[in-house]
Amino acid sequence: MNIYAVTVTFNRKELLKRTIDCLRKNKPVSKIVVVNNGSTDGTGEWLAGQEDLIVITQENVGGSGGFYTGIEYAYKAGADWIWCMDDDVFPRENCLEELLKEASDPSIGILAPRRLMEGKIFCHDFKGYNLTNPFKSMYRERLDNDKVNSPVFIAGTAFEGPFIRRNVVEKIGLPQKDLFIFCDDTDYCIRTIQAGYKILYVPAALMDKQKFFSNDTWSQKNQKKKWKRFYQVRNSAYLNSKYGKNWSVKYLRSFINVAGYITTAFFTFPFSKAYNFADIPKLWKAYKDGINQRLGKM
Repeated sequence: MNIYAVTVTFNRKELLKRTIDCLRKNKPVSKIVVVNNGSTDGTGEWLAGQEDLIVITQENVGGSGGFYTGIEYAYKAGADWIWCMDDDVFPRENCLEELLKEASDPSIGILAPRRLMEGKIFCHDFKGYNLTNPFKSMYRERLDNDKVNSPVFIAGTAFEGPFIRRNVVEKIGLPQKDLFIFCDDTDYCIRTIQAGYKILYVPAALMDKQKFFSNDTWSQKNQKKKWKRFYQVRNSAYLNSKYGKNWSVKYLRSFINVAGYITTAFFTFPFSKAYNFADIPKLWKAYKDGINQRLGKM
């Protein structure tokens, strides 16, 4: 079996080293592909000395552009399975072994591992999509972490360890690279389900996830994450516009979402560095770009 691991990285050299070390211990990974999105922290120099890695260096096109490149490479190289992950998740030594135990059913297109953060279950996996009610989240039936102790079918997972069958790529293609960051994994899972494949969550396949911003205040955390917020608003609006089953989901759900962020920015910018007044029109533009399906790097 030809298994390619694909890791996307940007300026997190020390975390990347840990991820690669974990992948080297997982058998039977055939090749490890690292997509370096133009890192400037010495990542490129370190990668140049790793003779067992396949390194692809490109400009920073975000996580979605990185996975587009990495999955495309692995597919063209003949991979039977493609194991994707960011540089802030660390598969335990038997993670791949546990995923492979569930790989025999050809109707399963993606196998999803369980992620742990500081020993506690970190779960963004869910069982279905709400494409009709604008007043509820798109993500329906999020997994109950305390009760899921055996494999269960889900409808979506994150690009933090999905194990993707070659046939899925052959049928639905590559991730939407123009999303840059956020929602590329949801979009890919929707397309996988629509193509007739199943996604199976495997709780015995464990990965550890890095925790960020643990000592930051609300203002500091939001200030650091603000640039991502514009992508989150735009890309969630894009998903609603593309997959929503009625007008209210296509437009109203995303309007409610951006209105919340605009309200927060308006009432907090005089007292906090989390937002400033100039962010308000940027948030509105992100919403409009999303519902009009205008993507790309912002």
